[in-house]
Amino acid sequence: MAEMDTSSGGGHKKGPGVKKSKKQSTRVDLTPMVDLGFLLITFFIFTTTMSSPTAMKLNLPKDAPEKDQNKAKESGALTVMLGKDNNVFYYEGILDPAGANFKSSNFKDIRDVIINKKKSTPADDFVVVIKPTDESKYKNVIDMLDEMAINEVKRYAMVDISEGELQLIKVSEGESPTAAPATK
Repeated sequence: MAEMDTSSGGGHKKGPGVKKSKKQSTRVDLTPMVDLGFLLITFFIFTTTMSSPTAMKLNLPKDAPEKDQNKAKESGALTVMLGKDNNVFYYEGILDPAGANFKSSNFKDIRDVIINKKKSTPADDFVVVIKPTDESKYKNVIDMLDEMAINEVKRYAMVDISEGELQLIKVSEGESPTAAPATK
C-alpha cells in the first residue's frame, strides 16, 4: 500500500502563554490513485492501434471447380510481361507462334496500351494477365498493379511466365536464348 506521511517533527513554540495543540498526523492513501493509473494504462494499451496495415486490396476469385470457373475470351486478353531494366512486353490475344504480335514498351506507354485495349474490348471480356520474369523488380510488379488500379481494370491476374515467352523476352533484350522459342 502506498502512502504519504506528512507529519511534521516540530516547530512549535514552547512557552507559558502558548497553548499546546494536539498533533495530528495527515495521512493520504494513494492506493486508489495507483489503481486508477494502472487502469488508464491498461485501457490505452488495449484501445490504441499501433499502426494500421497499408495493403493493396486484391479481389481473389472463389475456389471453384475448373468447370465452374469463368474463362476469359482470347480476344479480350492482354498479356503484359515484365523484363529486366524496366522493360515491358505485351501481346493481345494468344501469342503468335512466330512472335509477330509480341511487342515491347515501357511503363510510360503501357498505360496507353491498356486504355486502348480496354476501349476496344467489351467490359466483360477484358482481362489483363501480368507475367513477371525472374529478372523483373518488385517495384515493377507494384507499378503494374498500380496501373490496374489507375485504369480501373477489374479483371487481372498474375501468372507464371511460359518458357516460349521468356525466350522472346531474352531475344528482345539482346541476350542469346538458351533454346529455340517454343511454338504453340
